[in-house]
Amino acid sequence: MPLLARLRSSRFPLVALASLLVLLIAGVAIAIVNEQSLKVQTARQAGAQADLLASAVSGALAFDDRQAAQDYVDAVQVNPNVLAAAIYDEQNRLVASFARVGEVVPPVAAPRSRTTTFRDGRLYIVRPVEQAGQALGTARLRVLETPPAQRFSRIAGLLLVLGLGALVVIVLAVAQGALRRANRQLADRAAELARANDLLQQQMMEREKAEEALRQSQKMEAIGRLTGGIAHDFNNLLMVASSGIELLDRTEDPKRRAALAAGVKQAVERGAALTRQLLAFARRSPLQAEVLDLRSHIEGLRFLLERSLREDIEVVLELEEDLWPIEADRGELELALLNLAVNARDAMPRGGRLTVSGHNMPTEEGVPDRVCLKVADTGAGMSDVVASRVFEPFFTTKEVGRGTGLGLSQVYGFVRSSGGDIGVESREGEGTTFTLCLPRTDKTPKEAAPALALEAGEAPARKAGGRLLLVEDDDAVAAGVGHMLGDLGYSHVRVASAAEALVMLEQDAAFDMVFSDMVMPGQMDGLGLAQEVRRRMPQMPVLLTTGFSEAASAATGQAFRLLPKPYGIDSLTAALGETLAGAAGRTTST
Repeated sequence: MPLLARLRSSRFPLVALASLLVLLIAGVAIAIVNEQSLKVQTARQAGAQADLLASAVSGALAFDDRQAAQDYVDAVQVNPNVLAAAIYDEQNRLVASFARVGEVVPPVAAPRSRTTTFRDGRLYIVRPVEQAGQALGTARLRVLETPPAQRFSRIAGLLLVLGLGALVVIVLAVAQGALRRANRQLADRAAELARANDLLQQQMMEREKAEEALRQSQKMEAIGRLTGGIAHDFNNLLMVASSGIELLDRTEDPKRRAALAAGVKQAVERGAALTRQLLAFARRSPLQAEVLDLRSHIEGLRFLLERSLREDIEVVLELEEDLWPIEADRGELELALLNLAVNARDAMPRGGRLTVSGHNMPTEEGVPDRVCLKVADTGAGMSDVVASRVFEPFFTTKEVGRGTGLGLSQVYGFVRSSGGDIGVESREGEGTTFTLCLPRTDKTPKEAAPALALEAGEAPARKAGGRLLLVEDDDAVAAGVGHMLGDLGYSHVRVASAAEALVMLEQDAAFDMVFSDMVMPGQMDGLGLAQEVRRRMPQMPVLLTTGFSEAASAATGQAFRLLPKPYGIDSLTAALGETLAGAAGRTTST
């Protein structure tokens, strides 16, 4: 289509014409301003050259040295814009001069004062020649106002800019017409897309319903697998505890009874550790690192490992004498080893050997030394495909009800959170070896408190004293805690809610401490009670206890001392003593 036809079809707007007119006016204005600016600059440069010439020939005129004056005039010829030059003495006699072809020497009739004149495309400059205030003559220059090449380049550049501007305006006008047509096409396309989008939204809603149904089924499957696995792990611990209790009734040997009691206690602690690990897996409970002597600690686990496995599985410990200490969560480490042992048991249905070995592994300079534990079995082993996925959450090769797929992922999470690495080596039919490498620590493990043998009829040497307000809604828990408090030498009054506790404190303020559960029925929980007691009785110490991790986090944020459930009498003794000591310290400082 011809350009004019395009312009007509695009309805060339008045804005484009106005823009072109403004562009032309701006171009002419710029040309005039540039011309004036160039004249001023040329006059300034020519005047400076005339001043320099007048100053240079002053000596030649003073001594009437015509040759020197001519030399100075000849030097001016270097500037191609200087058309002619002349030096006149005080009597208007020509002393020196030059003129280019077609030019004449500047006449003496010109004024004798300091002048700069534009005329006929020429610049006429007169400068008086003086020395010590005495007039000696005049210096006269005729200079080309603007060289033709320079004038042409300026005009051509301006025309080029104007032409480009006009072209841009025309192109924009044509583009605007094309844009209108494109907008109409886009509007039609948008309507089509809107109809397609409505259809897509309907399909997405249907897909979301299907995905929600799939997620629900997967969730139920995961809950089923998790429930079965937790029941499996707790059944192992309950088996250890129940068998230990039964054996306690069948023996009178003090050493045997002490060993069985320790095993039952350890199984209960492992159950609490399993709960902590599940909370840590759900990112509800942080790890609590402490310095551990691995050799003595793992040897102390032999009984638990043996009770968790079958009689046809032999447990072998191969630990170096000088095994370095590590810094890790005690319960998590024990539960990790228990998880590995239970997996090994399931891999050895016809019996076999479970070997737990430990050795020091020095590393390169700048890298922390490590202590490596290996848990090896002589079971069925795994294929490379299964071995590559054993640490994935919920991955398991066991049938439903015999595992959650969380055990090894929890072991992996514990090792990585402790700054270590874990690996697995396995071949089908040749057994499996898990290697846990944890960083060595330079800290010294705390020495275990020696067990004190009690003589017959001797009371435990841990009697304390004080009167406590026990706030616990569960009757069975309250009864058990009450027995422990009595054994420790404390008297107590028990109430079942925070509201009853506040009423009791108003009626009877002779309590040394408030010991309260955190999760209780009613409008106020244990944390709210502690805050209210702190507001009413700032000097009254408060000890909180709970088995819920979220409640524990809230208590920690409020700077209240917390005793996690389940707890034993030793933990209770320490918590009560520390709480009372802290309150006494605050009283002394105030």
